Amino acid sequence: MTIFSRIIAGEIPCYKVAENDEFFAFLDINPVNWGHTLVVPKREEDYIFSLSDEELSRMMIFAKRVAKALKDTIDCRKVGVAVIGLEVPHAHIHLVPMQTEGDMNFSHKISDPDPERMKAIAKAASEAFKA
Repeated sequence: MTIFSRIIAGEIPCYKVAENDEFFAFLDINPVNWGHTLVVPKREEDYIFSLSDEELSRMMIFAKRVAKALKDTIDCRKVGVAVIGLEVPHAHIHLVPMQTEGDMNFSHKISDPDPERMKAIAKAASEAFKA
C-alpha cells in the first residue's frame, strides 16, 4: 500500500481539498508554493500513462476542477501542472499556483510550512471546489 493509499484511507492525516469516487486531492506537505496540491487516483497505479484513456481523461477533468478551486482561493496568475511521479509509486498530478514559471521549481520547497495556513488553504479550496 502506497503512502497515498494510506492518506486516502485516512490512516495518515492530510489537508484534503477534494474527492470523488475515483480521485483524491490534497495539499503537498512539501510544497513548492502555497496551495501545491496532489491529485491521485484512488486506485493504485504507479505510472500515470498506465491508466486507461478514459480514467486519465476523468482524472484530468477532476484536476481541472481542483485547479479552478485553487485559482479561486490563491492569488495567482495560473495553476501550473506537472507529472513527475518518481518519488511515490502511485500516479499523481502536481497542481501549483504560480505567479512566474520559477514557482514550478521543484528543487525549492517551502521550508516548514505553517500548518494553520495549510489548513486554511485546504478549507478554502475545498469550499471553492464544492461551489
